[in-house]
Amino acid sequence: MSDIDLRGNAWKTPASAYLETRPSRYAIPDSPLSCHVTMRDGCRLAVDVFVPQPLEAEDSPASYPTIVVFTPYFRRFRLREPGAEPSPNTAKYRDAFVPKGYAVVVVDVRGTGASFGTRDALRSPTERDDYFEIADWIVAQPWSNGRIGSTGISYLGAAACFLASTGHPAVKAIAPLFAVSDIYSEQLYPGGLLSKVWVQAYDELMVALDQDDRALLARYPYFNDPRFDGPERVDADTDGSLVQAAIEQHRNNFALADLAPEFAFRDGATQHDPALDSGSCSPYRYLEGIAQDVAVYSVSGWYDGGGYANGAITRFLSLPNHDSRLLLGPWDHGARTNISPWRSHAASDFPMLAEVLRFFDHHLMQLPTGLEQEARVHYYSVHDEQWHAAPTWPPAERAQRLYLTADAESLSPACPATESDRDTMASFNWSTGRQTRYERLGAANIEDYYPDWSERQRDLLSFDGAVLTAPLSIAGHVVLNIGLAGSQPDAALHVFLSEVEASGEVRYITEGMLRALHRKTAPCPPEYRTTWPYRTFAKADAARLVPGQTERLHFAMLPVAWTLAAGSRLRLSIAGADRGHFPQVPYGRPPRLSIRLGGELASYLDLPIRG
Repeated sequence: MSDIDLRGNAWKTPASAYLETRPSRYAIPDSPLSCHVTMRDGCRLAVDVFVPQPLEAEDSPASYPTIVVFTPYFRRFRLREPGAEPSPNTAKYRDAFVPKGYAVVVVDVRGTGASFGTRDALRSPTERDDYFEIADWIVAQPWSNGRIGSTGISYLGAAACFLASTGHPAVKAIAPLFAVSDIYSEQLYPGGLLSKVWVQAYDELMVALDQDDRALLARYPYFNDPRFDGPERVDADTDGSLVQAAIEQHRNNFALADLAPEFAFRDGATQHDPALDSGSCSPYRYLEGIAQDVAVYSVSGWYDGGGYANGAITRFLSLPNHDSRLLLGPWDHGARTNISPWRSHAASDFPMLAEVLRFFDHHLMQLPTGLEQEARVHYYSVHDEQWHAAPTWPPAERAQRLYLTADAESLSPACPATESDRDTMASFNWSTGRQTRYERLGAANIEDYYPDWSERQRDLLSFDGAVLTAPLSIAGHVVLNIGLAGSQPDAALHVFLSEVEASGEVRYITEGMLRALHRKTAPCPPEYRTTWPYRTFAKADAARLVPGQTERLHFAMLPVAWTLAAGSRLRLSIAGADRGHFPQVPYGRPPRLSIRLGGELASYLDLPIRG
């Protein structure tokens, strides 16, 4: 099966069809204009500018709308010899938009590439202020028509949100792709648990890039072409002295492994600067700065890290007065892989940038795209292998409650008549493996996700639903209410949802996690609206367990749309650790976990059912 937009009838005009109406009338220049732009504090940022070159004289407007991309992963590499693509991180945007009549500007963010300065945090407020000045510079150029859009994957997408939140009047549309809204709960500490694999891999990648460490960079498949020769110079840097001076400044960049422990709570700030907390590095903190005339298209996938899909959904929900749209597909981080076990091949066929082009055409070029006739939400259901449209999120029409029961460890619509507990010992040696949603965040190239899930989940305490007599379609957040007692003052609860096929094959669907310390829930704030249980992760709300005392843990799994086949069963599995991805809780003291079955604190899950 393919994830192409023609599967199902979700769009009145699929992007693949729209693209056929937009012939390329412009050429990409052989090389960009490359220069430094000086910021308010004297820091110089390296900028590449690709101005469309008309193929016909009549297609030569005086100026163009601009797509600006901010990247810490090099706007361009210098090449030892020709033949390689010098912009592995951003070429896709150049190639998609310049031929259609957009100027494309690519910026090395402060402290990276050929830009000067240092990075003091992950997307710091200082960097956000730079974006406003870059927008000022763009609109002052003779090739600019004064209208700006921004897009990009991951860091680049969050930067687009930062740009829009500055309130610059030229910014009219952004398309953050696979981008977080809250770095605490979606990136650094999903469920209140440190994402170890991401922190380590990100640190190594940024050291390799920022300090031009070629040997270290060779570990990363997207940046290891032997023809790469460090960051490309700006045009005026004829002898390379400027880029070398910039690299020397980059050696003072922050290390995420040092910063992350200071953000152990969402309201935790650095000791040296009480104003610098995880929120000050998160797009949601500045959401109210996005003017109502700025359109926002949020895109993510079902295996997009440890919460990036939540970031896309909350961004959509939190901007109700904007032209806000949402796209959720069968993708990993960046849509490099179609994660469906029923795909015909690993690569995604979805015309992502054609979809984004239509969005920008509508809002920046004000072309008649028909976008206003499309639903605001589109999502792909795995195993159903179809695209669906909805007016809002979530699209589920009803909830189905299933209780965890002692009867053959099953899931049942009936609450157990008697109260009991089911114990399991946390194993700090158990792991989801090395081909998971988390490795992809560390820039690993993964094509086959959870390939040994049938074997791995056998070691877990599991509860099975009845054999399905008809397909069952889930769309949204599966929400759990677990009555839990632990033998230690803290615990980590990792839960997994699987489809057990009639053949016995077990397919990973999604997962959720929560550190018991953070079990307290709270109303969601307007800048981070949710339809799932929200928690502050604040230090004041943290509470240890009383060993042996049962508490309620109410939390959501990561969102998904998945159709279980007739003859399959739903399985919920519970673990107390995920080695390699998250830390032990508590260190060296694996707790005994007692799951309450029946009674006032009965454990159950609520399934969001479509159809």
